[in-house]
Amino acid sequence: MGSVTLRYFCYGCLFTSVTWTLLLFVYFNFSEETQSFKNVPVKGLEPQKPLPKKFYPRFTRGPVRIPEPQRKGSSIGNPFGNHAQDPVKGDMELSPEMGMIFNEHDQQVRDLGYQKHAFNMLISNRLGYHREVPDTRDAKCREKSYPSDLPFASIVICFYNEAFSALLRTVHSVLDRTPAYLLHEIILVDDNSELVELKKDLEEYIKKNLPRNTKLVRNEKREGLIRGRMIGASHATGKVLVFLDSHCEVNEMWLQPLLTPIREDRKTVVCPVIDIISADTLIYSSSPVVRGGFNWGLHFKWDLVPLSELEGPEGATAPIKSPTMAGGLFAMDREYFNELGQYDSGMDIWGGENLEISFRIWMCGGRLLIIPCSRVGHIFRKRRPYGSPGGKDTMAHNSLRLAHVWMDEYKEQYFALRPELRARNYGNITDRVELRKKMNCKSFKWYLDNIYPEMQISGPNAKAQQPVFINRGQKRPKILRRGRLYHLQTNKCLVAQGHPSQKGGLVVVRECDYNDQNQVGD
Repeated sequence: MGSVTLRYFCYGCLFTSVTWTLLLFVYFNFSEETQSFKNVPVKGLEPQKPLPKKFYPRFTRGPVRIPEPQRKGSSIGNPFGNHAQDPVKGDMELSPEMGMIFNEHDQQVRDLGYQKHAFNMLISNRLGYHREVPDTRDAKCREKSYPSDLPFASIVICFYNEAFSALLRTVHSVLDRTPAYLLHEIILVDDNSELVELKKDLEEYIKKNLPRNTKLVRNEKREGLIRGRMIGASHATGKVLVFLDSHCEVNEMWLQPLLTPIREDRKTVVCPVIDIISADTLIYSSSPVVRGGFNWGLHFKWDLVPLSELEGPEGATAPIKSPTMAGGLFAMDREYFNELGQYDSGMDIWGGENLEISFRIWMCGGRLLIIPCSRVGHIFRKRRPYGSPGGKDTMAHNSLRLAHVWMDEYKEQYFALRPELRARNYGNITDRVELRKKMNCKSFKWYLDNIYPEMQISGPNAKAQQPVFINRGQKRPKILRRGRLYHLQTNKCLVAQGHPSQKGGLVVVRECDYNDQNQVGD
């Protein structure tokens, strides 16, 4: 009897051991996929089998989900390197955990992103190269139809030291949401970037993952956005040029509404509504429909759309006449771009070129429209992450060229605000003056009377009636005293990393040098 009891006791122990072994095996294998993130679930990141590379889409007519494995060793399972490793389709609603810092490396990536790019690179890398964005168009836009014989487009994207993930998300958003038959080519113009990942890594990615009509053009020296776009346009062969910034994402049916007005009138230049992508969270949100203006400091600004522009049969979906453009995103006929004089090649890097081409379009027989049914998201940064070579004030240089060529006697409105620039050298403008004469362009007074009558004018050219929208321009503060900022704990001085007068420029602490003008502040 005792031997039987002992035998059953041993059987019970063996059965219990086997059961626990199986349970532990199932538990640890089941949780291996998500152990590192079991307390931080991310929406839309279910483990799925990877697709072979040959199934990655080259061109698609709409957003196509490209699942990737979410396991240890994949791009979401590691601490996120300097740029995302594989194309991963994101979700429209970003999980709060996207911006969480789990280790020291995450903190370094985030800090480096703000320093080099002025936005949250940690979230950008985690988003990957594909994501869905909310369709922010008016409901009536979704009911519109467009001609089937629209002109082909060449997309020109100029970049300098752009974040790898942001640049490729820009490119893939175009590929994911543009009909193949309209996309003639994508031209990426590298303006002599210094970042390592934009060298061999970018070339290999383009070769392995992007269609053959994606071209990479590398400038041998820093040319700036203005001349960089001219270089990109010189390589383009499509009927229409579409210029995009390197940190944006196009929305649904974005291209057809832009191409249609150009098909109807080749001297029409069109801009999408620019939606807002937060620099801190990268959340994509809708922007109100506004139009471009400017002040007498020659800074671009947004204006409310006059009610008269919205009272037609198309209502809120109708194209809107805009006195100026923001400059980052627009489309125009390629031959017309050349006939109109492209950009002013005497302008440097960035600033003022958007107003110059806007004035030129209107004064020389063209028209500039904002298309409410075309939406493109843009990362709006609080500062420019890079300066100009040598710390040159390119905004002032470019604005002087603009004023002397196009503004006639109204340039005095600018000099009333910037008297210190009156005697500054702005280069040779002979060819631009000759271009204006050759094209028989109208006067700046005509532009103000017919295109931007809301602009307030002071002095001898003042209008008899007060405008609806009052714009007093930007008044520069009066300088009371100049000096240095001295840090007592380190015995160092605050130094402007770029030009001292550059808006939003970076400052650092260095050894005090009383001969260094960059250490002098107002």
